[in-house]
Amino acid sequence: MHFAELTPVEQRVLGCLIEKRWTTPDQYPLSLNGLRLACNQSTNRDPVTSYDEGTVREAAQRLSLYGLARLASGHGSRATKYRHLAEESLGLGREELAVLAVLLLRGPQTPGELKARTERMATIASLAEVEGILSALGEREYVRRIGRRPGQKEDRFEHLLGGSGDRDGGAPPAPVEVPAHAPVTMLTPVQAVAPPAINGELAERVTALEAEVASLRSALEELRELYG
Repeated sequence: MHFAELTPVEQRVLGCLIEKRWTTPDQYPLSLNGLRLACNQSTNRDPVTSYDEGTVREAAQRLSLYGLARLASGHGSRATKYRHLAEESLGLGREELAVLAVLLLRGPQTPGELKARTERMATIASLAEVEGILSALGEREYVRRIGRRPGQKEDRFEHLLGGSGDRDGGAPPAPVEVPAHAPVTMLTPVQAVAPPAINGELAERVTALEAEVASLRSALEELRELYG
């Protein structure tokens, strides 16, 4: 698949949707306010942000255009809610998505850090399993090895869904070893440019349509529950 390189806020929104699906399933799909709070929480985030609802909504709309998220009506609620489509769009399993989510939310990580920080999302039994997941993600060009931070023994890895920047310096990026026969799914955008901004009028129309669709879905669910 092809989609434009994700901006930092789009990365944060996607990472939150993946994370919250498994860590707070009773609150998933997320409302706009819930998604904003998830993006801006002070734990398990680097950097800590203070996005407003408009910024988060626009990022979610763009992810929807890329096929990475969509609107979903909550049970008995007419509020607009969001869910990710990363499994379908990226073709990844739970453990791979958990690793990717941590990289999206916290930046470059060592295999040991990834094992510890994915525990609430997936069961990854060993460092060897983490390395295998990173190798598989590397073959599909979703992650790359970037070397170790001074004083660390393990190399770090970063995701390739958008620019993250190496905040801590360290060795120059090193590619994950890929067998010569391995198929590679390229995530390079068709045009290497930032996605166009959604203007105010279009954003308002999209938001209104989202709310209407969510309301209709909720009403349909209520009718199904009422009449079986």
